[in-house]
Amino acid sequence: MGLFSRDDVEVDDDRTVWRGFFKLRALSLRHKLFAGGWGKQINRELFVRPPAVGVLPYDPGLDAVLLVEQFRIGALARTDGPWLTELVAGLIDKDESPESVARREALEEAGIHIGELENIAQYYSSPGASDEYFYLYLGHASLEGAGGLYGLPEEGEDIRARVFSFQQAESLLNEGHIDNAHTVIALQWLRSNRHRIRQQWSD
Repeated sequence: MGLFSRDDVEVDDDRTVWRGFFKLRALSLRHKLFAGGWGKQINRELFVRPPAVGVLPYDPGLDAVLLVEQFRIGALARTDGPWLTELVAGLIDKDESPESVARREALEEAGIHIGELENIAQYYSSPGASDEYFYLYLGHASLEGAGGLYGLPEEGEDIRARVFSFQQAESLLNEGHIDNAHTVIALQWLRSNRHRIRQQWSD
């Protein structure tokens, strides 16, 4: 599809400079140029994360979604505070399929079971600095009576799950209260595909 491939990059140095909850690599490299020839050596830091999975639970009968609220270190400087309203998400840190992670995380973060999964997108979350690859789904769920406090205390999780009508969630999106990319993408996708999904999952 593109003009270049991995063979058009030369890595001169690749070192792990930090290993904690995640890993940081420092690389020196050069790559071919669109105008021809090779570029000069550049130095980059790469934030290494396992692949991740997100699922937006949707109840076609109620026309409602479930979103979770939790503390996020990356939003520490956020004006409204670092508690974000998001879809259910987690890392693939074992020998699991993305679909299995979606179902496991929905149970851990919201106490709900996911049925059919509809693929929304697969993409690099922030390729300018991280290698995280994200699998994004819409998940069929029964949300009657859903919600509450969840999460794994041993992993430092403190999660509030809440059910919103689609109109409520759309208003949150339009008013800028949902400001994390995965949830924005999922809700915009649902807005475009909602009629089809309601017919498909109500049969």
